[in-house]
Amino acid sequence: MQKIDLVFRSVGERTAEASLDLAIKHIQPHQVHIIENAKPFAKAVELMLAIDYDCDYVVAVDADCLIMEDMVPFLQSNNFPYLDCYVLDKFRGNIHCGVHITRIDVIRMMQRIPVPKDDAKYVLRPESRLRALALKELNLGKIFKPFKIFHDFFQYYREIFAKYALRELRSRTEYHQQKLNFHQEEWQCQEDDLDFKVANYAVEYARKIVAANASPQEIAKFIENLPEIARAELEKQNISEKIPFRLEEAWNLISNFDSQQRLSRKTMKVFGIGMGNTGNTNLTIALNQLGIHVLHSLNEEILLKELMAGNYNLSVFNEFNGITATAVAPFFPQLDRIYPDSKFILTVRDKESWLDSVKELWEAKPVDDSLDKDPKNYLRMLQRIAIFGTYKFNRERLSYIYDLHYQMVREYFKDRPESLLVMDICGGEGWEKLCPFFKLPLVDVPFPFKNKD
Repeated sequence: MQKIDLVFRSVGERTAEASLDLAIKHIQPHQVHIIENAKPFAKAVELMLAIDYDCDYVVAVDADCLIMEDMVPFLQSNNFPYLDCYVLDKFRGNIHCGVHITRIDVIRMMQRIPVPKDDAKYVLRPESRLRALALKELNLGKIFKPFKIFHDFFQYYREIFAKYALRELRSRTEYHQQKLNFHQEEWQCQEDDLDFKVANYAVEYARKIVAANASPQEIAKFIENLPEIARAELEKQNISEKIPFRLEEAWNLISNFDSQQRLSRKTMKVFGIGMGNTGNTNLTIALNQLGIHVLHSLNEEILLKELMAGNYNLSVFNEFNGITATAVAPFFPQLDRIYPDSKFILTVRDKESWLDSVKELWEAKPVDDSLDKDPKNYLRMLQRIAIFGTYKFNRERLSYIYDLHYQMVREYFKDRPESLLVMDICGGEGWEKLCPFFKLPLVDVPFPFKNKD
């Protein structure tokens, strides 16, 4: 039996007591380590890494998360080095945050990694930065898995302010800024919920106060002072704080969520079935902005094993409306049969440009025959063989597969134009094609052309 340690981190969240009780109930930890009121978050990470663990896995849970399902069966069978949990967040939908499952060898490596100096990534995301460095050192990767976890539904206004001021600082790229702007538009439609007004106010405050070219030291100082800033700004806005949390507040949410999930399993699914490097990432972002919750890389290993075993009742649909991972592309006829009335989006690209892009990617991430026990190497090999029939770049072979896939998809859906959309995102096509396909009005924000992957 695997030993699971729980690290519970709290800075006085409104849900802290209930969150801890639910975490203990649904994780059944060998030991519980509580880190309270460690600010800024880098201090909490420091304390977490100072613990002398005697376990196989560490599950870190933030006190803004309510775990509403039994995680023990998964934890006892899990052998992945690191797993980020997808949660349902009040402000941003399905995101991965708040609950992290880390194997002890990764924790040990994190304990040995020196704290980066003057590193903006560390200042903004200290735990994530150290973990990424540790995984790189160990040549390991991470996966994602959805659980029934509710995040930030019942927090104090001061916590919401501090969190979304920080969120603005973490969103200072064109791509992330577009996402944040989109969420702000959604919040403005929630006129009866003060939570959304506070979040929006915090974002605008951080934009105004912290310069775009602020140094890591200036950003760190702002983050350190956020609790006091939040209280002062809410007082200026005459916003009185909430009363303490009662678990009863969660039951209606849970009941409504369950019924929504049962309904969503019966509704259409959305599949991105283009080859990799044809704008799949951009498509994923755009669909989520439209409220169609899809994933691009939930857990390619589990997904590939399900597909290659002929199990098309994909586990991803326990929580999400669709998937755009390249792994689903060859299986579109089977997915169409098991999920009738679904929508399929074939992203395309100028073929010579696509071949050059794939060549560059494959040369940067080669498959080494001598590393067949390396999980990332094995997964890369498995996926390339499943889709292309080769794991070494072969221009003629990949050109043939690209043409064949395009022809097969067009032929399969030739009498069902309502089921298939062909999009050249890399060529500049965006909302004007995507929105009418779902019978939605055009979106008044820039299309997320993050890159031309």
